[in-house]
Amino acid sequence: MSDENAPVEKEKSAEPAKPVEEKPPIVTSHSLNLGNTALDYTVTTGLMPLKDDKDETKAHIFYMAYVVPLPEHAAPRPLTFVFNGGPGSSSVWLHLGAVGPKRVKMEDEGWMPPPPYQLVDNPHTWLDLTDLVFIDPVGTGYSRPVKPDDGKNYWSVQGDLESVGEFIRLYLTRNSRWTSPLYLAGESYGTTRAAGLSGYLVDKGIAFNGLLLISTVANFQTLEFERGNDLPYVLFLPTYTATAWYHQKLPADLLARPLEDVLREVEAWAANEYAVALMQGNQLQGKKRAAVVKQLARYTGLEARHIEQSNLRIQIFRFCKELLRDQNRTVGRLDSRFKGMDALAVTEFPEFDPSMQAILPPYTAMLNQYMRTALRYETDVPYEILSFNVNRGWEWERGKYPDTSEALRSALAKNPYMRVFLGMGYYDLATPHFATQYTLSHLEIDPSIQPNLVWAGYPAGHMFYLDVPSLEKLKGDVRGFMG
Repeated sequence: MSDENAPVEKEKSAEPAKPVEEKPPIVTSHSLNLGNTALDYTVTTGLMPLKDDKDETKAHIFYMAYVVPLPEHAAPRPLTFVFNGGPGSSSVWLHLGAVGPKRVKMEDEGWMPPPPYQLVDNPHTWLDLTDLVFIDPVGTGYSRPVKPDDGKNYWSVQGDLESVGEFIRLYLTRNSRWTSPLYLAGESYGTTRAAGLSGYLVDKGIAFNGLLLISTVANFQTLEFERGNDLPYVLFLPTYTATAWYHQKLPADLLARPLEDVLREVEAWAANEYAVALMQGNQLQGKKRAAVVKQLARYTGLEARHIEQSNLRIQIFRFCKELLRDQNRTVGRLDSRFKGMDALAVTEFPEFDPSMQAILPPYTAMLNQYMRTALRYETDVPYEILSFNVNRGWEWERGKYPDTSEALRSALAKNPYMRVFLGMGYYDLATPHFATQYTLSHLEIDPSIQPNLVWAGYPAGHMFYLDVPSLEKLKGDVRGFMG
């Protein structure tokens, strides 16, 4: 979950992370009832050392590997490496939210339940389809550099690809999984990582059968609200519309229609009339400008005066604050269905993201409890759910707008058997679905490979699997993709 554009919050502690003492992996045995079938599996929890060319350990990557044992001569099961984003996020969200055999119990829509929280069986786990390896990149989870000052070697686009790529190579080697069908699954910046890894590793002889991208960003120009970059204003508009539709802020005729039908209309207008209007700058005046203002007000639920005073350009956090200002409420960035309560309604930006704060306590509590009890991994080292040290220390060395879409294109060209699934939430203001579609349509891949890209939309936010019907739909979509 990338927070580069988030409002400045109170400074977090910047104490250097302590190295984790290396210990043998812990292996535990478990069983899960899926319908009328008992699924037996093992979980290997431990640290993988990353070494330099002098065989000196420089860092450890913490992982949790879920494996279903097979008869001796059975064909190898598929193997999926899973991670989240940030950069600076552990894999907890996909691990205990959608993919693993256990999930944090939230309210069915995804709202925070009252504490104490619960960890329950996940009937929509992917474990019946594929073995799973959850990876915490260096600086997240229990993963640490041996020397705290060496974190900078891993906290960049390239450093991250090299370290996670080396973990994957080591895991395949140590566990004799080179002949398994291989998949990558990532969320948010984890999709940036997965796209980059697909290109980085194919050149090292590791080809993937598929990528599963949840809430995708590969080209950061689609997200950065900066002077001279009008692209995000166009690409965020359909999600503004979805948000206003959900909160009943659109005209009655639009509210009476299905959301996806409304979105198709708005997407067409955004990509044509609105994009052209922004390109004209100050040359757009008079009746033509007034018509654009009127249409933006219709599609966003905002007042025409606010749109005019914003120069037709609606920045994400101004939208999150403005839409429900008359109710003294804000809407979430990760999931715009969520409402927040600020001390003052008159401020420009929200004080916090209500969708982030709703999930942080339940997932933190349940991960720590699960690790020490069910998985028997005992340590006093804090599990870094979200590391602000990593996020603030990240080096974006690939130009002004980092972009791994070219690595994805290259991987598809070199391995035309690789398929890509993209799941997108309609209420996601962190990685809007229209921005993902824009990136896909600009990959410049050969037409013969175009069918390799498949996508699905969900009526929820960035972590759309928090919504139970969307979680169930995701499992069905993944089953069809892998099948």
